[in-house]
Amino acid sequence: MYSAFAEYGDKIAAVIVEPIAGNMGCVLPERNFLLALRQACDNYGAVLIFDEVIKPDLTTFGKIIGGGMPVGALGGKRSIMSHLAPVGPVYQAGTLSGNPIAMTAGLATLSKLTQPGFYEQLNKTTESLVTGLKDIANKNNIPVTINWLTGMFTLFFNENEVKRFSDVMKSDVERFKRFYHGMLKEGIYFGPSAFESAFVSIMHDKECIDQTLAAAEKVFAGLK
Repeated sequence: MYSAFAEYGDKIAAVIVEPIAGNMGCVLPERNFLLALRQACDNYGAVLIFDEVIKPDLTTFGKIIGGGMPVGALGGKRSIMSHLAPVGPVYQAGTLSGNPIAMTAGLATLSKLTQPGFYEQLNKTTESLVTGLKDIANKNNIPVTINWLTGMFTLFFNENEVKRFSDVMKSDVERFKRFYHGMLKEGIYFGPSAFESAFVSIMHDKECIDQTLAAAEKVFAGLK
């Protein structure tokens, strides 16, 4: 990052990142990486754009704000947003802009998300699932690394920590395929790629978690 800014700093208009990577599996950032990125962008006058997290100059949102309906949004600093119509000269619009059905679904979803204890419960549920999967893997002597945060996780068949793309690519994809098909036969549907993130919903109750772990017990026993 620093070498790129040192060489091209005056030519870098913006930096766009997923603060918590999800499209190569759930990969958490190194400590202070995002703060260092924020400082570098400030030093060189570049706009920092995050996908769905706080502290950027611009942030993009999708999926959840529409309750599953097709919707996207962006927001950010007044100094940037004021360039957009109707306040500024940059025109932007779309067929689904302000769609009343999507907005209604989004409001209903946001009303749930803001209820007291919502994220605490989601975190607790995810932790119980992740801990259970890790324990089952250990019992069967199958090396795994599980990265997770709140309701998002990825199970990597990897004996080392997964902190970057090169770590992700060292995962045992063939073993994941066997895991995926085994879980599917047991009625549990994970994403079909070893590099996808999985998501826990607030609707996943203890019965769902227990059912998933019971299936995992059978599948991991067959992966030895």
